[in-house]
Amino acid sequence: MTRVYVPRDAAALALGADAVVVALETEAAVRGLDLEIVRNGTRGMIWLEPLVEVETDAGRVAYGPVTAADVPGLLDAGLLECGTHPLAHGPTEEIPFLARQTRLTFARCGVTDPLSLEDYEAHGGLKGLRAAIAMTPADVVQAVTDSGLRGRGGAGFPTGIKWRTVLEAQADRKYIVCNADEGDSGTFADRMIMEGDPFVLIEGMIISGLAVEADKGFIYVRSEYPHAIEALESAIATATVRGILGPDVLGSGRAFDLEVRVGAGAYVCGEETSLLNSLEGKRGIVRSKPPLPAHEGLFGKPTVINNVISLASVPVILAEGPAAYQEYGVGRSRGTIPIQLAGNVRHGGLFEAAFGMTLGELVDDVCGGTASGRPVKAVQVGGPLGAYFPRALFDTPFDYEAFAAKDGLIGHAGVTLFDDTADMLKQARFAFEFCAVESCGKCTPCRIGSTRGVETIEKIRRGEDVAAQVELIEDLCETMKYGSLCALGGFTPYPVMSVLNHFRDEIAASPEEIPAR
Repeated sequence: MTRVYVPRDAAALALGADAVVVALETEAAVRGLDLEIVRNGTRGMIWLEPLVEVETDAGRVAYGPVTAADVPGLLDAGLLECGTHPLAHGPTEEIPFLARQTRLTFARCGVTDPLSLEDYEAHGGLKGLRAAIAMTPADVVQAVTDSGLRGRGGAGFPTGIKWRTVLEAQADRKYIVCNADEGDSGTFADRMIMEGDPFVLIEGMIISGLAVEADKGFIYVRSEYPHAIEALESAIATATVRGILGPDVLGSGRAFDLEVRVGAGAYVCGEETSLLNSLEGKRGIVRSKPPLPAHEGLFGKPTVINNVISLASVPVILAEGPAAYQEYGVGRSRGTIPIQLAGNVRHGGLFEAAFGMTLGELVDDVCGGTASGRPVKAVQVGGPLGAYFPRALFDTPFDYEAFAAKDGLIGHAGVTLFDDTADMLKQARFAFEFCAVESCGKCTPCRIGSTRGVETIEKIRRGEDVAAQVELIEDLCETMKYGSLCALGGFTPYPVMSVLNHFRDEIAASPEEIPAR
């Protein structure tokens, strides 16, 4: 029997993976072929999806992008014997985009059957959890602290410090909350993990629960991710039956239960306190701080809130030790970062690498430039609220402090490319408009500032006293940055100010008329 892998990831499904499976099954029946089709996660090379892999004694061989119409020709060319074909890419692991990665968090994505616990354990799964069970809670927290892991969804706050605060808090109950409300444009790492390796997230959350003495966890997933929700619920059911979740985690005598909650699509619920309100059945509005969620979080109890990639990075840290994780990265940015490449990009997808690779290397070497073939004009890093970097800043290494030093942010590590036809003033307007639409309305700088920002940029586009309007935009951005309750209003100035600072020649008035700030 020949084993053939076809992804069940949402990206592959959108590109026709299910039709490819039907075609393979139909042709196999007609030709009398003995096939086993495994629905794996995606490898993250989206431009090659659906990627069909054939298992051989020497490893897997890749073909893609495959359509249902390609299947008969592939089989005629000897697909099951790894025959030559225009869609053939040779050994999967040797494809340059994949070969140059350092896959720690995403080591199993695309490799295993996501819903097979046997596959998960055969590829190193549960090793970290077993190590954590043999440790004290304080030692688990110390290991995560020593690894240098920082939050992979926002400002890069040290994970170990957050966990220690919850561990030391006194309460009759504590919670673990996974923020899977992945709402940034051009980001899909959370979804890839949930669909392609859900057990690693479950394992990371259990370890977090053991570390801070919490016995209940919630995964808050956006409703736009039905395949992720289905995969998580299936994996949780399997883990419960197998004693990985429940009153006696792997026979340790310690309990941890987990459930999925589905959000209603509000971008602001990606902010941790809005998310907590939503989990409690309330409107998703930002809470004032203090108190911090680590002290008074879900239902008023001490709560760890981490995003998917942060929690999914924990098992490998416990399995291999914090020193091994520390070996990757630069400065205070340790480990690996899953970078999502999107927009006008030739090779879009997920690229996991150690911190330190420059933005130029990512854009020119990894991405291969733009899909349009035109010059890259700007790259936005960090989602819709990230700064636009021109080519002059492409020497910036992927590192939290390096980006902050140049008025940028890494955020959830979404990288979106724009070619030289992009209207940058329009992009600045979009940032304000996005904030106005998604604001929860609680604080004035975000609610009113974003709306006034749209109006002011419209005046600039009409050429109305441009220099004065630019000065007003700069003051408005300063107010939003320092006066907003949360990062939605606080980060909106990043894309706007980056346009004013780096693309001043696109503003209607002569650049000499606009004083530099």
